[in-house]
Amino acid sequence: MTDVATQVLVTVNAPYGTDVSAHQLAAKIADPKSALECNAPVFAFFSEVSPEMQKEFIKTMGVDEEQASKVAAKFSEVSGYTLSLAA
Repeated sequence: MTDVATQVLVTVNAPYGTDVSAHQLAAKIADPKSALECNAPVFAFFSEVSPEMQKEFIKTMGVDEEQASKVAAKFSEVSGYTLSLAA
């Protein structure tokens, strides 16, 4: 696992007592259902991980950045928070 993945997972798992893997998180940040289900680790990724680290994780894990941006936009809409990756 890369350093960026380790740092991201500590940020998204620890506060919520979850154990999401890097591959699971990568799939969830590009899945629109994550916003509809208010997935806590995914929201933590978009709101608590720095924009630079988000982009590095997305690149490292091979996530479609445009799709992740759409999911971030949906989270932004649902939560009322401005999220940096939101389109």
